[in-house]
Order: sequence, then C-alpha cells, then structure tokens
Amino acid sequence: MSGFKSDFSKKGSHDSQSREEKTAPEVLHESPESSGDLTELHQALAEKTKEAEENYTRLLRLAADMENLKKRQERERADLLQFANENLVKELLPVVDNLELALAHGRQLETPKALLEGIERVYQGFLKALERFGVTPFDSAGQPFDPAFHNAMMQEEAPEIPDGCVIKELQKGYLMNQRLLRPAMVTVACNTQNTENTQTD
Repeated sequence: MSGFKSDFSKKGSHDSQSREEKTAPEVLHESPESSGDLTELHQALAEKTKEAEENYTRLLRLAADMENLKKRQERERADLLQFANENLVKELLPVVDNLELALAHGRQLETPKALLEGIERVYQGFLKALERFGVTPFDSAGQPFDPAFHNAMMQEEAPEIPDGCVIKELQKGYLMNQRLLRPAMVTVACNTQNTENTQTD
C-alpha cells in the first residue's frame, strides 16, 4: 500500500511539473530582421510626421495669403467706389475756376447785382455737388509751402509774410475723400535775398 502511494506521489509530482512547464510563458527573442523592421517603421513615422508639419505650415501660409488677398480686394473695391468719379470731377474743376474768376471780375467792375447773384448761385451749386462726392477745396494762403499740396508758380518779396509761406492762391487746390485731387497753384514769399542785402549794408 505504501508502495502504491509512493508511485502515485511521484506521478502527481511529475504531472504537476509537466503542467508548470506547459503554462510557463514563452520568452520571445527578437530576431535581427524584426529589429530592422522596427527601425524602418520609426524612420517612416518620423518622415510622415515631418511631412505633415510641412503641409500644415504651407496651409497656414496659404490661409494668410488668402486673407491678405481678401483685404487688398476690399481696399481696392472701397477705393473704386470712392474715386470712381475722379476723372469726371477733374474735368469740372476748371468750370468752378471760371465761375470764381467771373465773380471776382464782376465785383471789381460793379456788375449788376442780379447777375452776380445768379453766378454765385451756380458757383455754390457746383461746390455742394462736388462736396457730395467728397470733393472739398483747401486754403493755402498764409500756409507754409508744401510741395505735396502746392505748385509754386512764382516767388515774390513780402516782408510781412514769413519766408517760404504762400502769399496768394492763383488756383485753388482740392481734396477728394481726404486725398489730393489737384494741387494749388500759388505764389511763395522769398525774402532771403532782401535779408542778405540788408545785412550786407
């Protein structure tokens, strides 16, 4: 009986050992080929990541360019609306100049009052019409000469006016929506030569 138990014990121990061997996890060893494949995958992933970043950067740049184009088109459209009648207005300015001259001469020659009033109404009507299109005259007399707004037609000595200032307007200048439409033709004070002569004496 004891022999039977001993054999049974040995058999049970052997079976238990066999089960442990069967259930023991297998240790996987990477082959050189598997390691190389993993390296290639990492390289491919890095390349695709870089490519995606470059595409995203190009997309951002393209979006910025499109936004700038949109803003430029809006500015051009606004300028077109504001200055669409610029050439027509320039053609009308000489008419306004002639009305101003007619009024000035009429006052000097004591022209009948009714005629002067008629010319004045036409003149004011032109100014109001121009103003509706953003066209306004600017004053130059007594102002420092500015080549951006003035055309100097002549120079005169005028001790009572600072050197380089406008003595009188020969033709009015105009702005259109705060942009220069026509520069003023002016006479400029030039007292430098007179001052030098006085100092020499």
